[in-house]
This record gives sequence, C-alpha cells and structure tokens, in this order.
Amino acid sequence: MKIIKRNGAEVAFDVSKIENAIRKANNEVSEDNRLSEDQIALICKKVTALAGDLNRAVNVEEVQDFVENQIMDQKAFAVARKYITYRYSRALVRKANTTDAQILTLIECNNEEVKQENSNKNPTVNSVQRDYMAGEVSKDLTRRILLSPEIVEAHDEGLIHFHDADYFAQHMHNCDLVNLEDMLQNGTVISGTFIEKPHSFSTACNIATQIIAQVASNQYGGQSISLTHLAPFVDVSRQKIRADVADELKDLGITDEKKIAKIAEKRLKAEIAKGIQTIQYQVVTLLTTNGQAPFVTVFMYLGEARSERERADLALIIEETLNQRIRGVKNESGVWVTPAFPKLIYVLEEDNIREGSKYWYLTQLAAKCTAKRMVPDYISEKMMLKYKIDKNGEGHCYTCMGCRSFLTPYVDENGKPKYYGRFNQGVVTINLVDVALSSGGDEGRFWKIFDERLELCYRALMFRHNRLKGTISDAAPILWQYGALARLKKGETIDKLLYGGYSTISLGYAGLYECVKYMTGKSHTDDEAKPFALAVMQHMNDKCKEWKAKENIDFSLYGTPLESTTYKFAKCLQKRFGVIPGVTDKNYITNSYHVHVSEPIDAFTKLKFESEFQQLSPGGAISYVEVPNMQNNIPAVLAVMQYIYDNIMYAELNTKSDYCQVCGYDGEIQIVEDEDGKLVWECPHCHNRDQTKMNVARRTCGYIGTQFWNQGRTQEIRDRVLHL
Repeated sequence: MKIIKRNGAEVAFDVSKIENAIRKANNEVSEDNRLSEDQIALICKKVTALAGDLNRAVNVEEVQDFVENQIMDQKAFAVARKYITYRYSRALVRKANTTDAQILTLIECNNEEVKQENSNKNPTVNSVQRDYMAGEVSKDLTRRILLSPEIVEAHDEGLIHFHDADYFAQHMHNCDLVNLEDMLQNGTVISGTFIEKPHSFSTACNIATQIIAQVASNQYGGQSISLTHLAPFVDVSRQKIRADVADELKDLGITDEKKIAKIAEKRLKAEIAKGIQTIQYQVVTLLTTNGQAPFVTVFMYLGEARSERERADLALIIEETLNQRIRGVKNESGVWVTPAFPKLIYVLEEDNIREGSKYWYLTQLAAKCTAKRMVPDYISEKMMLKYKIDKNGEGHCYTCMGCRSFLTPYVDENGKPKYYGRFNQGVVTINLVDVALSSGGDEGRFWKIFDERLELCYRALMFRHNRLKGTISDAAPILWQYGALARLKKGETIDKLLYGGYSTISLGYAGLYECVKYMTGKSHTDDEAKPFALAVMQHMNDKCKEWKAKENIDFSLYGTPLESTTYKFAKCLQKRFGVIPGVTDKNYITNSYHVHVSEPIDAFTKLKFESEFQQLSPGGAISYVEVPNMQNNIPAVLAVMQYIYDNIMYAELNTKSDYCQVCGYDGEIQIVEDEDGKLVWECPHCHNRDQTKMNVARRTCGYIGTQFWNQGRTQEIRDRVLHL
C-alpha cells in the first residue's frame, strides 16, 4: 500500500509513523485521559484497514482524518484535541512555504504526481526539471496572487481544473494553427535573423522545423502545421533540378525531354524524402524550453491544394510522410520504434476513400501506417463540412490545434474564411461527476449545482482571458510579429485577437459517463439515459453561447484530454464521496463524452454513438476505437476508416507498439500489480520491469505517450477493452 506525501512523493505506507504521532499527542495529556496501548494498537489497525479499503494510494490528509475519527471513537477527546492542534500548527508552518519542498522533490525525482504528469516528458532530464521548477514557482504565484481564493479552492477540491497553472504567471496562450504559408512565402524572423522565402523543398522543411521549435517554446499547448504549405516548394525544386539535369545532359549531347524529366523526378523524390526526414527527425530530437519534443500535428489534406499540380505534389509529400512513419525511428538500441511526434492527421475525402478513387493508394498506405504506428488519425471531410459552417453558410475542413482543440468557423473582414494564424486562449474543466454526486441524485438540485459550477468556470476563464489581455507582441515575436499567428507592430498589444471569434477559449468537461451513471443508474449508451447525457452537453453549449454574447469572446465546449487530471479528479471524488461502485471505484474518470473504456461495444456502434456527442463539442473532441494488432488485416482497418468518413468527424484507432530492450520482445508490454498493489509495466517474455529498458507507446488522450503514466491513467489503459 502506498501513501502520497504532501510534496507529491509516493512512498510505502508505514503504520509506525501513525503510532508515533498518536503517542506524541497521548503523552501531552494527563494520565487518566490517555489512550491505552491496546487502544493505540486498535486505532492503528483500523486506520490501516480504512486506507487499504480505498484500493488506491491514500494521501496524508486522509490518513490524519482517519486518525482523528478513530481517536474520537475511543472517547479520548483530550488526546484528539492535542492531535488536532498539532496538525493545525504544522499546517500553518507549511502554508508559509510549500514551493521549496516541491522543487526539492522534483530535483530528486521522487515527486510521483509531477514526474508522471506528462507522458512525453522525462523527469530526470535537466531541461524538464528546469521547466517543472519554474512551473512550481508559477503555480505558487498563481495561487497566492493571480487567482481568487474561490477558484483555487475549487481547483484543489477537484470541482474544476484550472489547466496549466504552471504557465499562468506568464502571458502565454494554449495552442494554435501555425500560418506556415505566410512565414514561408513572405519570410519570417527567427532569433533576430531574417529568413527569406526558401528556394527549395528541403530548405522549406528545414525552416519549418525551426519555426515549430520556436512556436513550441512560446506557448504551452499543441500546434499544427499543414503539408499543403510546403507543397509549392516541390515545384520550385523541380524546376531547379530540371534545369541542372538539362545542363548536365547537354554537356553529354543529350536533349531528350523525357529523359530529362525522368531523371529530374527521381532526384526530386530523393529531395522530398530528405525534407520529410528532416521534419521527422528534428521534431523527435528537438528539446524545446519546456523540456520535451514539440507537440506538433502534421495535417495531410489533398483538398487544400489550389491546383492539380500542387495536389499531385502534395500527394508525393503525403506518401513519403506515411512511408517514413511506417518505418519509425531508431531507439538507443538501434531498433525501429514508434515515435510520439509529430502526430499525423489524414483527411478522408471523395478522391481517396473508395477503391478506384484517384488517391486510394494513399489511404491504403495510411491504413498500413495506423496498424503499425497508431497514426495517422482521421478527419472526415464529409462530416466536417456538415458541422463546421461559417456565417456565410459555407462548410470548412481544417485541422485541430494539437490533439483535439478545434477552432470555431471564422470569416475575416474581407469575407474570407480564416483558420491558420488563430489560437486558443486556455482551458478550465468542470468535473461533471462531482456535480452529480453533490446533488445526491436529485435532478432539480443537479441543474442548480451545475449552473453554480459553470459560473465558477466562467469566472476562471475570464482570469485566463484577462491574463492575456494587454500582452504586447514583443513577448513572443515569432508568434505575434513574424507571422506564426499575426504580423503586429512592435509594442502593439494582442488584444484585438482575443475578441470577435478570432481566438477561442475553452470550457472543458470530464466524466459524462460517470455523471449519467450516478444520476440515472445507467450508462449514457442506454436509450433511457442518453437524453439526459445530451441535455447536459446542450446545457454547456448554451452557457458558452450566453458568455460569448456577453463578452464578445468565443467560448467553446471542449472535450478535455485528461492525462494527470483524470487521477486527480478520481482521488478528489473518492475523498469527498467515498468509493461508489461504477462511479468512483476507479483511479480515473472517463474522458469527455467517451463510452467507458471497460464497456463492451463494437467499433461501429461506438463511433456512431459518439458522433452525436462530438457534434456538441465544437471546441474539440476525438473518438477512438481500441483494436488488436491489425498489421495482417489492413482491409478491416480500411473498413473502419470508411465508416469514419460516413459517420463521424474525427476519430482514431488505438493499437499497441512496444519493445523490450532487455530481451528484444516486440509484442505488447503488460500492466501488472507489484507486491504493494502499484501498477507497473512488465515484459511478458523476460519479466523486465525497468521502464528505462523498454519502449512503450500508448494513445494517452488524443496523442501518443511514450514516457509512462501516473497510476490513474495506467489503470485506465489496463481496463480498455477491444472494440474490434
């Protein structure tokens, strides 16, 4: 059994410490008011049993609550008063400075909560520790000075989650769609150096990776780029290579145009391969200022091309991107493994979705890539054009920002749609499970509490907005001055980009399944419970619309990709309400609107069901189906992809991609319990449990994680059932 200390370190439960604390209080009262040795032993036994009954790591505050209650049960009121007084005095001391202790545990790598907060950060690396240390200072400032006490208290109790408090002290935003086209076509400035329009495809790719790194270092969320913005440079290279080949062959007395074209295209493909390799390897190997590879999504959409020539060149880029991802990257042992980034998104459209269509071969390649490396994920052009409709009545297809955060449709002052160069201001998430449990199952009380919590979220979101308000463009020149998001003047504020729908701000939500389960006794997949689930979703959308009208800010409902927060929310719920079967009996709660990971349901039914909820999550959402190894069943992968095209806007297939460095096993690494009940990863072949000697890749919450997860997310991964 484990106990989580106040500094976040997770250690073995030691009952002797409880016994010592009771004895100290016991010795401070008169002899006739003291507990007997038998009573002390009984209290220790009961506290240990209560902690064990939680079926999770218990925290210090919970243990102390248990001790207080057990002393009171023994009618030793004088001892209880001494224990409570001592506990209170220690709390006052801790309140004076908690940051130092947090930072020290980070440096020593024994802060269990923080070190597995992000499944793509290695907490032993200096740059990650530096980022986490800065984050602790930021959180301290945020809690004491920048946020109101009611927001901090609601966050601590798990009623809401104020995301990315470790970056809130700075004037930083969440995620964005990088306007790579503007930066490449019109030039940009990186670290004070002007970068002109590239004269070849390979140079364009190199500049793109520098832009990605710079953008990642000036925000805290995901970013997305489109391969379409690189496509024009294929023909730039083609013309240059063709001229060089013509000159070379002319010296040999050869002027045959077909021969020149054939040789030129061969060299062009080699340059495309080199350029894509630059993007893949630089993204994987770069470390940004927050200590991780840039969280970047690469968008592959043939429909963005503006001519048939550009479309054909874009197809060449997409083909090479998929082939290189299928191959993977080599780990430290020289074995090809699955990288976490860049995340890939492939758009399903009429020209590639059916056998016989012009670009069907690309879709077949995408299916092969998904079966091997878990990406690309899929956007249905058909469904997105139906759902993302602007004020002119026109539908649009575009990428998310990072893993799932979607912009809302926007038309600029010239009446033209605009997506690249826009961003998200930040997220605050409501814990729907807590709303339900706080209501006691009374539906009238549920809606009242729901509105109170949503109002709390609104106030928290306005803190986010107002923190960005007044930010001058000089704070992040690559973003605001040199084209990634805008071309503002030096000294100009970004305020005009915060209003009118140019950027979004997100109301996140978590635990719809558990919320509905508690209120109705059924899963939201049940026909009797589904209307309540949809009503909850619609109510949050209505609130976003209300706030938007009031503030002229584009509030949008967002299916939060819980990572560490799923564990935090679960622990808070168990602490407040105890273990309720089917609701709080796990160390995680369900992401957004998703069907519970353990619920038996087939892939097609799941996608169809979740499509209705995805419509009601316009600020971002993604659905997935869990599948076995599909590398020898590509037709089945293609069937799922075709179903996605006809039924849901954005979805992915989850499989496994693991490797044991000790014995060379390349099957699925298993999750098992150790002797203390902690979930650990183990090679089924050689039983290696050293995480530093295995490569495990799992879809965490819209993106692939490779640095392992906290206990809540690990349990969620273990509980997943196959849908195919």
